Amino acid sequence: MPLFMDVHETMPEGATAADVAGAHAEDLKVQDKYGVNYKSYWVDEAARKIFCLVEAPDAEAANTVHREAHGLVADHIHLVVEGD
Repeated sequence: MPLFMDVHETMPEGATAADVAGAHAEDLKVQDKYGVNYKSYWVDEAARKIFCLVEAPDAEAANTVHREAHGLVADHIHLVVEGD
């Protein structure tokens, strides 16, 4: 299945890493419905950015999970290849 890295360029005002953890938990509740597997995420609090690694049939399926789970869709989704 394709692997994507999505990028949220700006965290919502006042959001914390704990809030992102909560949003990720909501993604996990919804993902199976769309054949998606959110594998991990990273938060850069200083830059106010979020990165999510996700296996999905396509980029739109990954964004659909975010949209349904919490409404915060990615600004960019990049197809990536995992290295050794």
